[in-house]
Amino acid sequence: MKAVVEWNGDVAFTGVTESGHRIAMDGPADHGGRDLGPRPTELVLVGLGGCTSFDVVHMLRKGRADVRGCTTHIEAERAPADPKVFTRIHIHFVVSGRALKEAAVERAIRLSADKYCSVSIMLAKTAEVTHSFEIIDVES
Repeated sequence: MKAVVEWNGDVAFTGVTESGHRIAMDGPADHGGRDLGPRPTELVLVGLGGCTSFDVVHMLRKGRADVRGCTTHIEAERAPADPKVFTRIHIHFVVSGRALKEAAVERAIRLSADKYCSVSIMLAKTAEVTHSFEIIDVES
């Protein structure tokens, strides 16, 4: 996997992924930015959410669950001093569908955290990562 990051002046950068997608990044005004894009650390959390959400939805669908939606909320705390790494991360899944089984959702989350989500597993080396979930039953 490869990526390129181009400097656009001040504290603005554009990330270019191997698949050709572009991501604008910028800093806040008090650091010389114009707030035209997310901070790189915010993108790490979004990447975590995307990785683990993909796993959970994939496993539920593979198990023939009638999953209709998955929204993942992530909250993180960082160390007060540089390098200000993430020290705690909480991931809360809101999974909606018809007749979803609590055990299946819990298992999918655990497998993602322990085996499949490389982003979560990397971040767990420096941060305490916790999980919770809720299930919303929807009518057809």
